[in-house]
Amino acid sequence: MAASGKLASFRLPPMPTVSELIKLYNLRAEKHLSQNFLLDMKLTDKLVRQAGSLKDAHVYEVGPGPGGLTRSILNAGAKEAIVVEKDSRFIPGLKLLSEAAPGRLRIVHGDILTYRMDRGFLQNISKPWEEDPPDLHIIGNLPFSVSTPLIIKWLESMSNRTGPFNYGRTRLTLTFQREVAERLTASTGSKQRSRLSVMAQYLCTVRNCFTIPGRAFVPKPEVDVGVLHFTPLVQPQIQQPFKLVEKVVRNIFQFRRKHCHKGIEKLFPEACRAKLTQEMMQKADVDPTLRPTELTIPQIKALVDAYAHICNHEPNFLNYEFREELQLKNLSKQRNMPMDAFMDTPASTQPSSQQPC
Repeated sequence: MAASGKLASFRLPPMPTVSELIKLYNLRAEKHLSQNFLLDMKLTDKLVRQAGSLKDAHVYEVGPGPGGLTRSILNAGAKEAIVVEKDSRFIPGLKLLSEAAPGRLRIVHGDILTYRMDRGFLQNISKPWEEDPPDLHIIGNLPFSVSTPLIIKWLESMSNRTGPFNYGRTRLTLTFQREVAERLTASTGSKQRSRLSVMAQYLCTVRNCFTIPGRAFVPKPEVDVGVLHFTPLVQPQIQQPFKLVEKVVRNIFQFRRKHCHKGIEKLFPEACRAKLTQEMMQKADVDPTLRPTELTIPQIKALVDAYAHICNHEPNFLNYEFREELQLKNLSKQRNMPMDAFMDTPASTQPSSQQPC
């Protein structure tokens, strides 16, 4: 009885339902913002449970909207939650929720892509990276339009141990449209294996929790929604700077159906492309005829390490982008001038397309 009484103390007092608040404030989901409301409290409670115990935890919620998920977070016993909401229409309803949970809910009216998540909570909740994760969680029903750039931003912060990962190995429980969720969790050899799969899995343990049918949302999206849980690894599987890893992985997967060496080639200027591609593949000891989807993370690690080794001898390759060289080539053809003429003109190109071999 004591335990159930303690649990009851977390519950919010009686207040209007989320549906009633939507009617009260005449709220509607904006299609151009990819907004879809999840109103079923059984589903929001289930989503929150995927984060683990929230008793006395600190929580960032991304895009709370009318506050359905926020209620489940508070009911789960979170000590303090910070909700970051860009759309001003939802602020009055969130303030009602804040008044019903005094001292437990802070509202930030701003954009999660620019909000400083390393400043929301006191540093005394931090834990060393090598220890268990801190009692801090990021939870959100993400708008489809920002879900991919947002997870890439957080993965980079994770790699650098900045932003919300300044507190330690902060865990994330997030929604994605099912196709993106499948890519993030795809294993080696699967059709869904992609750049996102590798970038997430070399840094985290990614767990596919469950799928929410599209019909559960208002308005109903055309796709189902996957709930994923991310736990940062103590040691990333690739020990190189995030941007270097991302560049190699992006190049590998740009030709998903071709042999992996086709993408690797584009890391180098045309004049030395064949020689350095062969050198990189040999140093990594990776079969150049494997498809990108067939590469394991240890094999990708070997390729990234080999590329880093080459760049240590020729740092300019780090800034090389083959599309810039291609644009110069096309421009020189159009104007019937040699490429060197453009490359010698300071204002015409970025230095990244002028790499020596």
